[in-house]
Amino acid sequence: LWRFGFSARLLKTNHFRTAASNASFPAVWMLLAQYPGRIPGSFVKVQRNSFFTMPETIEGKADPELYSPPPRVRGMTQLDREAFKRTIVVPVLKVKKEIIGSLLKPLKHTLLQRPGLKRVIEDPDDENSRLVMLDPHKIPEFSLGGSEQEVLKQFNIPPVVSKYDLELTYESFKLEEILRAVLPEGQEVTSGFSRVGHIAHLNLRDHQLPYRYLIGQVIIDKNPGVTSVVNKTSIIDSTYRNFEMEVLAGESNLVTKVKENNTTYELDFSKVYWNPRLSTEHGRIVELLRPGDVLFDVFAGVGPFAIPAAKKKCRVFANDLNPESYTWLLHNCKLNKVGDKIKAFNMDGRDFLLGPVREELSKGLLLQTEEQKPSFHIVMNLPALALEFLAAFRHLLAGAARGAALPTVHCYAFSKHPEPARDVQQRAEASLGASLHARCSVHAVRNVAPNKEMMCLSFQLPADVLYGRPCPAEGEEQPER
Repeated sequence: LWRFGFSARLLKTNHFRTAASNASFPAVWMLLAQYPGRIPGSFVKVQRNSFFTMPETIEGKADPELYSPPPRVRGMTQLDREAFKRTIVVPVLKVKKEIIGSLLKPLKHTLLQRPGLKRVIEDPDDENSRLVMLDPHKIPEFSLGGSEQEVLKQFNIPPVVSKYDLELTYESFKLEEILRAVLPEGQEVTSGFSRVGHIAHLNLRDHQLPYRYLIGQVIIDKNPGVTSVVNKTSIIDSTYRNFEMEVLAGESNLVTKVKENNTTYELDFSKVYWNPRLSTEHGRIVELLRPGDVLFDVFAGVGPFAIPAAKKKCRVFANDLNPESYTWLLHNCKLNKVGDKIKAFNMDGRDFLLGPVREELSKGLLLQTEEQKPSFHIVMNLPALALEFLAAFRHLLAGAARGAALPTVHCYAFSKHPEPARDVQQRAEASLGASLHARCSVHAVRNVAPNKEMMCLSFQLPADVLYGRPCPAEGEEQPER
């Protein structure tokens, strides 16, 4: 190249332009580097500077970071939307506006594949034309492939690809892209959350806490309908099943409305327990019920088992110790017009079993006939403690006349055991004082945390447990509330 008389300045210009459109530039540079004795030192210095300081937006090759926010946002804790602006170079075709509609379909696999960005924009130099944006990953060297050229030939469009400076803004990036760019490199990025009406509920890790207010605001920006973001700051209270939370962004009003399995609930998320991840489980249990069956919901919350069961024309007895849950349970019964089908209680779970449940079972099991055989179901959804409450069934109907059927219990529990089904069954047997071998089924509800499963143990209460008389030396176990 040098022998042909090109000046160093001309080589600098030409090769810089080549780097913008030709991926073979590194090979040319390597060729020149093989003859260092025949290239002036000043030329080598100029070329190296030009190559290594080339702006990243000039490079047209497929780049997985093409749509990433700029590096300067790394470590940001207060959201600055203006800092997310960056410009990238994308390939465009100049097309007469009257044939745009016909052209887009045959080129659909080559068009810009980026939600939120327009594929067709105004041509600033020609009001009768439009610029069609192409995917830089499909046109890595700003050169069309054979199939694309054939399409353009059919429309008499010159196969000339131009470069367009496309400005990306904060609005152009997805939630996860923003958080991945802001949080420390290599750290886990949590972009998921539970949606409870207008509330987004997070469980942030320790390394994410310095960025929590930014995370909250970005979630509101990127999720229409979310107007409040909260982060759990404590474990669930074992008494009332609620937890402390911090409002990270948006409004502080945490009274919300949710819809689950065609049933509407209203609740104060800061004072009662609600988990949208249990929607499928609520529906599974209610599906087991038939009209006329009886449901005892020992830890009812705001009614996700009780109210759908009542809508199915079951008789329902629902209880919760939390006064706030009891209040919202009554409210939701009226909201769903099932107030006459649900008897609500505000009691300790054990007192509920020893009182209303025992009374109703002693009458109901005896009234069963061949024509009318309602099933009795007892739901105990307090996974942290429910297994301990099974002891209340010991001798619950001791001395009473035995009915033709036995109630079915659905008891929830957490397990960290390598064999969670076996673990839950064994703990239940210890609490009942009886074997459940071949009498029960265990359903995996969901993974709560690494190595922690939520399980549902379903079984018919053994007659010896329910009707047997206590031994003189046997004392009653009192589980914690």
